[in-house]
Amino acid sequence: KGRAGFVMANSASDARASEMELRKTLIEDGAVDVMVAVGPNMFYTVTLPCTLWFLDRGKKGTKRADTVLFLDARHIYRQIDRAHRDWTEGQIGFLANVVRLYRGDKADYSLGGKEAEEKIKEVFGKKPAYADLAGLCKVASVSEIAEQGYSLNPGRYVGVAAGEEMDEDDFKERFAALHAEFEELTKQAHSLEKVISKNAKEILG
Repeated sequence: KGRAGFVMANSASDARASEMELRKTLIEDGAVDVMVAVGPNMFYTVTLPCTLWFLDRGKKGTKRADTVLFLDARHIYRQIDRAHRDWTEGQIGFLANVVRLYRGDKADYSLGGKEAEEKIKEVFGKKPAYADLAGLCKVASVSEIAEQGYSLNPGRYVGVAAGEEMDEDDFKERFAALHAEFEELTKQAHSLEKVISKNAKEILG
């Protein structure tokens, strides 16, 4: 079906220059399907937070053709010890079913069983149907993503649930995104100043 998944550093979701051009190409080509933000210590070889990229060439011609699902799973984990976390089968089943609902499929509890089913029904209702939920998931259109500089950082779209406090990682990511946006606006302002100055000189002779 032309599907693939990758574990990527968070910086790849927001970086400028050539990385942004690559994201732009993938997004406008309709290849990006689901982006999942993952907290720290989820992989034995990677201690930093990361992002899971899921690409799907087969979504062209479907209702999902011009959209991307952003999932923030940084608050979903089981603590194994101080330095390691993982997901239970129920948590994996829950996240997988959020994706299924987004794709228009029925929930499947073969992985995660009762734990996954209870969580899905708690979040999406007794007859589960996909809905954007602050702090968990958001479906963004290609035009919305373009307005965000083709960022694929789930935190930019999902936001924070009501009453939920930002943790240190959230704050750092949000601050980095705002700083990048500020730098881009400053760059545009300088360019505009040069155009105005040039036009003024031409008008004034």
